[in-house]
Amino acid sequence: MNRLGRSFLASGLASVAFSLAVSAGAAEDRPKVAAEPAEVQVQSIEVIFSQVGPVVLLKFWNKAVPVFVDSLVAGSIQGALTGQKPPRPLSHDLMHTILESLDAKVSRVVITQKDGIFYGALTIVVGKTPKVFDSRSSDAIALAIRFKAPILVQQSLVDSFGVDLPQARGKEL
Repeated sequence: MNRLGRSFLASGLASVAFSLAVSAGAAEDRPKVAAEPAEVQVQSIEVIFSQVGPVVLLKFWNKAVPVFVDSLVAGSIQGALTGQKPPRPLSHDLMHTILESLDAKVSRVVITQKDGIFYGALTIVVGKTPKVFDSRSSDAIALAIRFKAPILVQQSLVDSFGVDLPQARGKEL
């Protein structure tokens, strides 16, 4: 993560987390552990627009990992989350269509981090053969959403980069 990203995390993500908690509702159960014990599954995704640009929040039961993305990918992810179809296919829509026409699908995405950079390992199954491709994390997320594939994150990444979300308060009777 670059200095600007770290600075934003240190100074401004608390207010972002508060607004997420307000919109998130009640606290959810702990995330389910994936087949590999070092990975957890993302429970939900949200795109927000911050002072330093678009951010994709990978949410877990009490934390969110911010992934800074460019505005085109943010729009593509937001469109996939809300079911909006652009008048012409965007790159991720085109890739989705091509893969489906070849009887291939994204089966899972694993997000990792090295030297402050997020990576996506995109697993595509062709027939019965899985193939793993290196990807930008944002592109992998955009495709996983379209295929309804699980997005997994290393637990160590959540521990290092995850921001605590304030617990939403339920209505008092």
